[in-house]
Amino acid sequence: MKVFGIDIIRGSVRSRTRRPVYALVVIEDGQVVSTAQMTAFALSRRIAAEEPDILATDSVQELAPDQHDLVSFMQTLPTGTMLVQATGGERKETLQKVAARYNIQVERTDPFAEAGAAARIAYLGGGAAVIAFEKTTEITVSRHRSPGKGGWSQNRYIRKMHGAVRERAREVEGHLVAAGLRYEKTERLAFGGFSRVHFTVYASRDAIPVRASTAADVQVRIEGRRLDRIRYEPLTKRPRYLIVGIDPGTTTGIGAVDLDGEVVELFSSRQMGTAEVIEHITGIGKPLIIASDVQPMPDAVEKVRRAFNAIAYVPPQDRSVEGKLELTAGTGYANPHERDAVSAALDAYRSLKNKFQNIAKRVPPGIDLDEVRAGVLRGRSIEAVLADLSGRQKPAPAPPASPQPQPTPPAQADDRLVQLERQVRRLQAFVQELEEGIAGKDREIASLKRQIRYERSERGKTLQRDTDIATREAIIANLRTLLRKEEKRNKSLRKRIERMRRVEELQIGEGQVAVKAIASLTHDAVRSLAADLGLVEGDVIAVATTGGWGRSVVREIADAKAAAVVVPGKSLEGLDPHLIAAALAASLPLVAAGAIGLRLSGKIGTADEEGFAAALAAWGERVEEHEREKRAAMLNQVFKEYRSEREKEVRRHG
Repeated sequence: MKVFGIDIIRGSVRSRTRRPVYALVVIEDGQVVSTAQMTAFALSRRIAAEEPDILATDSVQELAPDQHDLVSFMQTLPTGTMLVQATGGERKETLQKVAARYNIQVERTDPFAEAGAAARIAYLGGGAAVIAFEKTTEITVSRHRSPGKGGWSQNRYIRKMHGAVRERAREVEGHLVAAGLRYEKTERLAFGGFSRVHFTVYASRDAIPVRASTAADVQVRIEGRRLDRIRYEPLTKRPRYLIVGIDPGTTTGIGAVDLDGEVVELFSSRQMGTAEVIEHITGIGKPLIIASDVQPMPDAVEKVRRAFNAIAYVPPQDRSVEGKLELTAGTGYANPHERDAVSAALDAYRSLKNKFQNIAKRVPPGIDLDEVRAGVLRGRSIEAVLADLSGRQKPAPAPPASPQPQPTPPAQADDRLVQLERQVRRLQAFVQELEEGIAGKDREIASLKRQIRYERSERGKTLQRDTDIATREAIIANLRTLLRKEEKRNKSLRKRIERMRRVEELQIGEGQVAVKAIASLTHDAVRSLAADLGLVEGDVIAVATTGGWGRSVVREIADAKAAAVVVPGKSLEGLDPHLIAAALAASLPLVAAGAIGLRLSGKIGTADEEGFAAALAAWGERVEEHEREKRAAMLNQVFKEYRSEREKEVRRHG
């Protein structure tokens, strides 16, 4: 295992002028192999090149100023590299305090010493892993460069690039299928292949068999899906050893301290049974010693001790209230029950404090002191415990002893025998209670299993029937929706066919010209006419009003090769001259409705054929006159230009 430990020498991630410089200590298989001083950029390059198993620091704030930047930094780490905060998770401790648990001395002013301590703590399983991503990973295969404006070979270049994206995406998909990972794929089609392929893989980043890469035309980006909030998970799932004091009664008090004498729990509750007390203690750690503040130990406390197979501690004599107040000053207890419980735990720790200090002197650095202390208190030698922890051959075990953290006062042999007999009877009664409870639980489990099998069979049938019904109802609802849409479309098409049939009938009549009507001379009206009745060559279009006309509309009708546009009025005299000019320019005849005997019925109508022909002839004369005026104006312009040039020449030559 390779571990990188870092600590800031100078600078800060929050400063724009003094960027951070880090002390790096590399530990491999428990030995320091190198140390270095480097910038953040050089550190990232080295992490990417060597891919350590763990990157350890005493605070993640030395890597990023906020959560967003920290997640961005973690995206750049290799998938197999775990970020570890050696000082814990949400509830941080000082690096010196955490290092003391592993008998590691840390010089507070030496960044390399702190970096080495963080690395060694993480190597030994201390600290908390920083979890910033869900067990879902996004893989994006896309173009690495923009096509740009291009030149003669633009299409070939784009086709090559999109083809490369497609081939790389197929390779990525092949790796995912070979690894047996579940994923979803989204493709963006482009000329010659794909411009972008996105995979959503339901696995963590370290399980992805693909690496991020950048080539000439294609890039592969791998990003974990971010959690809403960063979590911290202890590297070691083993609970911490505790010294737990219990004050039984109507209100039960619980006080727990660790093997360094720090208070970790103060709790009290009314009507707590033995099971509830055991459950609560299990949630906070592993009790090594169960302590009481009175002698002998109450039966309720003894039951809890037997459940954990913990070491018992009772004081040589009952403590006075003044002694308890002095012992628990500054612990923050809420009531006398919590005070008595935590005073029992602290009294037990005080009786073992010297022994713990002697153990720390004999244990080499880098060993979990709590494990050594627990083994020694249970009667083993330090050498045997160290041999177990280091993986060496264990020495021959000493005969099992009955460890007691505090020696009991001397007593006569018969008193000792009476105590042992009483203890045996209590243990036998406790075993009988447990056996009866196990038998009752077995009967209850068997009954519940029979009931579950019956419920599953009946409920399975009901659920399957309900699922089939819901599926069929959904299909029927979809089909009904489609049917209603098709019926509306069919009705619209029938109306359109009927209108077109009427237009054809009007065209068949002798002496009549069929006319199609629109409300105004606008693009929307023309498009509506084309959708309803069609707009083909030779159509005569009547408009109700010419307001809002435009040159583009006139050109659109002329491009459709309409025969004429019928405008309101008896003649063209009162018509907008600009509209007439636009029609002349587009070669679109305009005729007056009063001159052709226009008769409308909705969107269709008729006009007299003779009147329409006469109106077209009149428009033809207007067109000829317009052409003559245009030619005359052109000649006049040419004459004016010639005259102007001659005058300039005369003035030049005199």
